[in-house]
Amino acid sequence: MQYRLLLLFIVFFLSISPAWAASYTVLPGDSLYKIGEKFGTTVQAIQEANGLKTTVIYPGQILTIPDGANLYTVKPGDSLYKIARRYGLSYQELMRFNGLSSERIYPGQVLRIPPAPQTVSRGGLSRSDFDLLARLIRAEAESEPHIAKVGVGAVILNRVKDSRFPNTIPGVIYQVVNGYYQFEPVANGWINRPASPDSVRAAEEALGGWDPTKGALYFYGSGATNWFVRSLPVACVLGGLTFCYAR
Repeated sequence: MQYRLLLLFIVFFLSISPAWAASYTVLPGDSLYKIGEKFGTTVQAIQEANGLKTTVIYPGQILTIPDGANLYTVKPGDSLYKIARRYGLSYQELMRFNGLSSERIYPGQVLRIPPAPQTVSRGGLSRSDFDLLARLIRAEAESEPHIAKVGVGAVILNRVKDSRFPNTIPGVIYQVVNGYYQFEPVANGWINRPASPDSVRAAEEALGGWDPTKGALYFYGSGATNWFVRSLPVACVLGGLTFCYAR
């Protein structure tokens, strides 16, 4: 009996230990946003736990990962499908989050439930919103330096937070004023091209809190002729893009 209990404990511990890791070694291609999603915590929480002042990380770096998940104790009659549906998840997502290799669970087992998706101020953040943000960044700043790409993402998020603009990422990007789209790639179709790895990284860093524009709400390229945007107070120039504040 004692042997069976010991074996059960070992199997249970091994099944959840990857999800409970207290530290994480950064891999090539990682970002704080990706790591936060993987472990169910936020970019800000990881920064605070590691004393990071920026979102810049490097392969081989060891990070302390704070646990941002909720816990659920499996009850008789439960299944991964039922538990996942209760929290608005897929059972595959629940398996990945807990490091499970099979769908088998048992009463008394403790599962970690991913926290609700991070929000962007007045609007919710979904995978489609993230993809749309990354696609706009590529369309507006594909040939620009990385900091300018992040700046474009920051402008979108700053608008979401500002009551003068729509309160969601799609609402901001597809906004029409006086019969004109606010962003040219929406009008010319470039918004429909897939996101590039650089634009995805820039979107992640903007969502992680990096705003190199320091609160700008507008930007324009060197060839812009719009008198309104060119009359706005300049916040900074990043690459070939000029970022501006509202009046």
